[in-house]
Amino acid sequence: MSFAKASNLGFPRMGRQRELKFALEKYWKGELDEATLLTAARDLRAEHWGLQRDSGIEAPPSNDFSLYDHVLDMAVTLGAIPARFKHVGGSVDLKTYFAMARGSQDATAMEMTKWFDTNYHYVVPEFEPGMHYQLLSEKVVADYLEAKALVVETRPVLLGPVSFVLLGKPTDATVTRAAVLEAVLPLYEELLSRLRAAGAAWVQVDEPCLCLDLDSDAQKLYRDAYGRLSGHQSLPKFMLTTYFGALGENLDLALSLQTAGLHLDLVRAPQQLAALLAKDTQGLYVSLGLIDGRNVWRTDLAKAMTLLEAAAKTFGPDRVQVAPSCSLLHSPFDLDTEQKLDANVRSWMSFAKQKLAEIALLARAIGGKAAIKDELDENALLIASRKSSPLIHKEEVARRIAAVDASMSSRENPYPARREQQTKALALPLLPTTTIGSFPQTAEVRKMRAAYRNRKIDQQAYDRFVEEETERCIRFQEKIGIDVLVHGEFERNDMVEYFGEQLEGFVFSENGWVQSYGSRCVKPPIIYGDVSRPKPMTVRWVTYAQSLSSLPVKGMLTGPVTILQWSFVRDDQPRSQTCQQIALAIRDEVTDLEAAGIKIIQIDEPAIREGLPLRRADWPEYLNWSVNAFRLASSGVSDSTQIHTHMCYSEFNDMIDSIVRMDADVISMECSRSRMELLDAFHRVRYPNEIGPGVYDIHSPRVPEDGEMEGLLNKALEVFTPQQLWVNPDCGLKTRGWKEVELALSKMVETASVLRASLKA
Repeated sequence: MSFAKASNLGFPRMGRQRELKFALEKYWKGELDEATLLTAARDLRAEHWGLQRDSGIEAPPSNDFSLYDHVLDMAVTLGAIPARFKHVGGSVDLKTYFAMARGSQDATAMEMTKWFDTNYHYVVPEFEPGMHYQLLSEKVVADYLEAKALVVETRPVLLGPVSFVLLGKPTDATVTRAAVLEAVLPLYEELLSRLRAAGAAWVQVDEPCLCLDLDSDAQKLYRDAYGRLSGHQSLPKFMLTTYFGALGENLDLALSLQTAGLHLDLVRAPQQLAALLAKDTQGLYVSLGLIDGRNVWRTDLAKAMTLLEAAAKTFGPDRVQVAPSCSLLHSPFDLDTEQKLDANVRSWMSFAKQKLAEIALLARAIGGKAAIKDELDENALLIASRKSSPLIHKEEVARRIAAVDASMSSRENPYPARREQQTKALALPLLPTTTIGSFPQTAEVRKMRAAYRNRKIDQQAYDRFVEEETERCIRFQEKIGIDVLVHGEFERNDMVEYFGEQLEGFVFSENGWVQSYGSRCVKPPIIYGDVSRPKPMTVRWVTYAQSLSSLPVKGMLTGPVTILQWSFVRDDQPRSQTCQQIALAIRDEVTDLEAAGIKIIQIDEPAIREGLPLRRADWPEYLNWSVNAFRLASSGVSDSTQIHTHMCYSEFNDMIDSIVRMDADVISMECSRSRMELLDAFHRVRYPNEIGPGVYDIHSPRVPEDGEMEGLLNKALEVFTPQQLWVNPDCGLKTRGWKEVELALSKMVETASVLRASLKA
């Protein structure tokens, strides 16, 4: 296979209409057999390869498709199967594969965390003492041959050995990453050799960890790994692929690995091309990430051509490739399915299918931009129309931003004084119980929401249904003895989309789904202009719920950083400025809830950690504006109003001081899969406020066994005083079924009651 000029790094897995999602969920429910699931997956792969080939992509990827997660696939391939899954030799069946991802009644699921600074979650490999690494899957070879049978020559994708080891987690101090790397390298060699024998001339080897701050040990891992792998005549050529940031000081390290090719993310870090051009790169092939794989905006072709021409001049046209900045996994599938978007805003956009066309277009221009002069002219007009559009900038928003001062980002008094007032106002017991917000979104809830959207039922009928579901939820919580109630969020489609639909400056796609984890998809709002709140968004439903009970009902909001992070964000101004606009809108909602009599308000910020830049040098600026945005949103209330926040799947050690500075009265977080180890960071700083570490994993269908939650709470009590501790699940219950929720929450309340009694004894 000759070196392709137009390539892709990865494609959305779920399908144009989320076919994989629905097939997976039917399989998990027992409504679909394994053969039918695998056929559906094979059909999607064939469709996606054909689409890329027909769009002009000369090197579509293979092995980028996964039934759950590509990092989990690599762990299974290399035999990194934790002992609790009781796997003994041979290939890994789907039951074991999904148990690793989702848990089973006999084994807790493996930990999940965010894939760098995206909203995609990966399953964290576990490296146990005595783990026997072996090739248990040839999925990467099988996928390559499957595409070849369809007359599509692909470039297989592998998560690189060092990133695999760095992203994984030793479960014991006796296990070192160096030892794991030494054990898996022969397996990589064997797998790559089999790919070469199958006909693969090039392999995309993803090493995103090269864009992180690397200590000397990590750098040595890279040198050891590629000193062994690079240059083998029996192996394919490597396109060493980096993304989500700049190589920076790791550029020399990357070049020293002697791979045949190097991919750079020139959307996130366009400046790194100049750094590469200044190096001695004799014989290197370069892949230019010119198309934004993580956003929905049309590429500015003139800017892209400047970088493309500079690279072609130095490397020669035959050694330059055009690609997206990263996998298109993070992009919606096809803009052609969007018929209801404002025509002007739609003309500024590009989804995964359209990005393929942009890649192919730029690849035609590698020899010179004269080849695409008409397309460049048309693109320039569209880019200019966006910059000058009156849809984007609002004078009233600019005036309000200009009026923000430091006093608006501080509560009236420090936490100890607030706690005293909140204790009197709320009169809660020791170890108060609550949930994170959402309750099961049943098929009936989704059916009624769809009927309302499609105008099959009117507003009155829909509101009556939501009222009934809300009352059912309130009565259930009262029945089992939960102390702080929630209204269940039955009126909400998604924790970000629901708010974006009620804010100015947002538009919404009909089919702009992207994968978050497993079968879970989200449809991010698109922020195209200045953000403001025309009217209250949540007051009606929270106050209705509060009218049903004498117990406190939490107001539930999504925080400004999470709305920003989980949206496709405008790229024509700093993210910090957009976040501040959102913070002011949420501040208005917070003060309206307080005025309506709501005494506890939760402002969720699960995405604040994932927004942390990959390089530590960039952290202070981000943490300053993101924490200030939360404080701006939350500080307009009296001391007696209790502000909660929620975070999930985050490594808090990196930013614990900033979490303290957020100054929420209560923070809840995911802790169950990590067995409360995240609390170490809070212990280190002697976290002064209240905290609710999740006591069971809602991302798994299993109900905790007797004693599990008590054991986790006892671990938490080793770190916190009983007066600081809340008892709650680790996330919202939207994706779970009522039966398991009823069992798990009843156990949770019973556990809190038992511990409460023992503490009083």
